[in-house]
Amino acid sequence: MITKEFDTIVAISTPLGEGAIGIVRLSGTDSFAIAQKIFKGKNLNTVASHTLNYGHIVDPQSQEVLDEVMIGAMRSPKTFTREDIIEINTHGGIALTNEILQLVIREGARMAEPGEFTKRAFLNGRVDLTQAEAVMDIIRAKTDKAMNNAVKQLDGSLSNLINNTRQEILNTLAQVEVNIDYPEYDDVEEMTTQLMREKTIEFEALLSNLLKTARRGKILREGISTAIIGRPNVGKSSLLNNLLREDKAIVTDIEGTTRDIIEEYVNIHGIPLKLIDTAGIRETNDLVEQIGVERSKKALQEADLVLLVLNASEPLTDQDKQLLEISRDSNRIVLLNKTDLEEKIELDQLPADVIKISVLHNQNIDKIEERINQIFFENAGIVEQDATYLSNARHISLIEKALESLQAVNQGLEMGMPVDLLQVDMTRTWEILGEITGDAAPDELITQLFSQFCLGK
Repeated sequence: MITKEFDTIVAISTPLGEGAIGIVRLSGTDSFAIAQKIFKGKNLNTVASHTLNYGHIVDPQSQEVLDEVMIGAMRSPKTFTREDIIEINTHGGIALTNEILQLVIREGARMAEPGEFTKRAFLNGRVDLTQAEAVMDIIRAKTDKAMNNAVKQLDGSLSNLINNTRQEILNTLAQVEVNIDYPEYDDVEEMTTQLMREKTIEFEALLSNLLKTARRGKILREGISTAIIGRPNVGKSSLLNNLLREDKAIVTDIEGTTRDIIEEYVNIHGIPLKLIDTAGIRETNDLVEQIGVERSKKALQEADLVLLVLNASEPLTDQDKQLLEISRDSNRIVLLNKTDLEEKIELDQLPADVIKISVLHNQNIDKIEERINQIFFENAGIVEQDATYLSNARHISLIEKALESLQAVNQGLEMGMPVDLLQVDMTRTWEILGEITGDAAPDELITQLFSQFCLGK
């Protein structure tokens, strides 16, 4: 494939900060020429592609040696962007990598926009949109299962499914067109209608099954939003610290210590849980605490899972009963904390499946993980090895629109509408699916998608 002509871009591709190495990446026609201007070592124009080359970065004006480096030289088209790529491997450090970046810009490169390397890979046919989005999913993955799902998408599992479906739709449209334009039988209209009906049902079933994976895919990608709620001083922050295996939240005997929401991720059976430690929900005259309480109530409404913590060593209060009521219709696990103390709570007023724990003595914490697994994964087959999961909100929305177009075809068939009119909705389905892979995506969408990428990727 012939790549498009773009100017040469540069960016730092490693996180800013102290580290063993920092990488300054160039991509474009002049990458080798620009790098050669500041590199003292081998002639980069003659080295073999995909090699590392030792030397020094030197400021051409002052002749000052900035650093001892290894330069990766990769020639098109066998690169990520399908352009010439230079990667300057320098010693990690904010000042040094920035100095080399500015030097490269002075010698003729342009600062890359967020996601521009991956955008060029897309525009040059190296990846489609689903694979480009998978790159960011890999970077953001918080567990091994989320990473594996993103890697499969990068390898083209979703792309292949979408492309094969689009080809089948195209074949159906072509067959319908032939039947209409070149009728050989008297019953051609009936045959064409039957073909359209069979294929529409087939496509609808395929996309519906794919849409069913959206919930599991969303969990793999984003995690389970888990709100830890309860009245003040029942052990919410201690539970958060226990699940995280580190002290993130301040724990005291003083009620109202947690004033705002604390969010952290924890890995449960390979699935990320976004734990939200909320301010204790109670009536208070403290303005700051009131704001925290309101945010806690909002977190409760938006959470995928609620961990309601009660104090087993005290009788139920009106606040406890209120929390039991407002969380009743959610995915909820009721936890009786402080069971190491004398039990005073009224068990007959609680759900039968409460879990008794002692955060202080680390008792039965593993049972919380088991219950979460039962609620979300046990019957869902969340870790099917070869499954293709929808996890991207954009993909999910487009699949839903494609299904609506197919349903319009079915409704038209039931109403006896002419097949040539129904081709419009079938063609619309084909176009919508093309937006997922980028074959039919508008330029504005592509620009917006890649602007969300990190700089240097």
